[in-house]
Amino acid sequence: MCLKTLPVLPALLLAAPALAETPMTGEEFEAYVTGKTMDYFADGQTFGREVYLPGRKVRWAYTADECKIGHWFAEGETICFLYDGDPESKCWIIWPDGQGLSASYMTDTPDIAPRTVRETTEPLACPGPDVGV
Repeated sequence: MCLKTLPVLPALLLAAPALAETPMTGEEFEAYVTGKTMDYFADGQTFGREVYLPGRKVRWAYTADECKIGHWFAEGETICFLYDGDPESKCWIIWPDGQGLSASYMTDTPDIAPRTVRETTEPLACPGPDVGV
């Protein structure tokens, strides 16, 4: 009896979506984002921008909002953010998507599409009291 097998290329293509959603480790995320400014999009609209500083420190602002200072840390398969003045960390599953990153919030339901995260050359606008920080 002769068993037919899939050619190698189609088999790899079938596996690609699963590989594309493999969560980044803390080390991978740190290597990818440190020194960059990233825009976060939901449904094609920018909802925030974050600057990734050395030492896993961050500066975040929702669109036209005051900047928040914080840090990020890896916890299991998630990347979590904790901002000054907010006692609750915000945890995401983040993976490379070929054009940047994709991210799903830990409490997202299956009907919520992942957010896209893309590098930008635009500066972070901080209209609040931390201007220039």
